[in-house]
Amino acid sequence: MIQADQTSAPETNHSRLARVKGVLILLVPVLAVIYAGIVGYMYVNQQSLLFKPEGELPAPNSVGLADVDPVSLTMSDGVTLTAWSAPPATDGAPTVLFFHGQTGNLGDRADRMREILNSGFGLLAPSYRGYPGSEGEPSEMALISDGIQMYDQLDRQGTQVVLLGQSLGTGVAAAVAEQRPNAQLLVLEAPFTATVDVAAERYPLLPVHALMRDQFATRDLIENVTVPTLIFHGTDDETVPLHHAEALAVMAGDTAQIHVIEDGTHNDLWSHGLWDQVQQSLPAN
Repeated sequence: MIQADQTSAPETNHSRLARVKGVLILLVPVLAVIYAGIVGYMYVNQQSLLFKPEGELPAPNSVGLADVDPVSLTMSDGVTLTAWSAPPATDGAPTVLFFHGQTGNLGDRADRMREILNSGFGLLAPSYRGYPGSEGEPSEMALISDGIQMYDQLDRQGTQVVLLGQSLGTGVAAAVAEQRPNAQLLVLEAPFTATVDVAAERYPLLPVHALMRDQFATRDLIENVTVPTLIFHGTDDETVPLHHAEALAVMAGDTAQIHVIEDGTHNDLWSHGLWDQVQQSLPAN
């Protein structure tokens, strides 16, 4: 009788294991190269991922802002920015220094500006460096420096200033408020604890904290802000989750009031009464 070879099965399993190990050994450097490529791409292109200017800057009257003038503002380093400006229509009313979000241009925020102006408030809304109508390249340091210079210009004119930031602009507005505690009010629309925190949540496998230059870490300065602060955030915000605003409110302590807007998303908080809440929080003029 011919007996079966008892050694064949173990040898087969061993060969399979060897093949798997060989494939893994080949895959590791391939995956490492792919990962390094992704990290390199994110690092090289981080500015365009954070700052997203789009389109051409329209004339204010073409978007329903006939009482707004485009003005040129030259910053301390010689860069010229375009801003939309209107004086208060009501005696004693403050001027809103408005810092827009990361995408598009000032024309995309015309509805917000119309509400501000209809309330008798003044307006100064800069187009960031590198955005339509403005020279230069955007960066965290440059945007904050520009914001402080614009605040000081309004302050020299003797007007009360409300600092209002939308999304990316909340990082600018909060930084200006920390440096200029005599502002009348700080309004944060859909804020983040830091842009780097949002990026880390979106890309958990990437070392974004080590790679990202413009981190806009509002969490690191909000405790120093003494300006009365209103925080608005929607429960359905998929761009910046609600927990960012909740964390900032805790860090700010008694200085801040948070308004959580049920069913609100990242871009529709004004349709849920944001501006009405702002006006109610200001002293009567």
